[in-house]
Amino acid sequence: MVKYEAMFIIKPDLSEEERKTLFNQIQEVIGKNQGYVFSAAIWQEKRKFFFPIKKFHEGLYYLVNFSAPASAIKEINNIYKLNENILRVLITKQHNK
Repeated sequence: MVKYEAMFIIKPDLSEEERKTLFNQIQEVIGKNQGYVFSAAIWQEKRKFFFPIKKFHEGLYYLVNFSAPASAIKEINNIYKLNENILRVLITKQHNK
């Protein structure tokens, strides 16, 4: 298992219930691909962008730390790209110090 950090930019106009559902979906995708979520939290509410992303000028940032097999990352990333409420996602590998 490799440790990863994922930063999501979420649509800013989602209701509280839609956010909770989306956050659960994000964590379920990791679990279904043999992963384990260590922590997940909102990193920053409604941060303005330097340029529009899918016609939005601001977004909610959501940070997830997890571990998963390296072979599952491509599949996890592809599933996130299909979700219309996720504007962007960046998954990076954490290096042990």
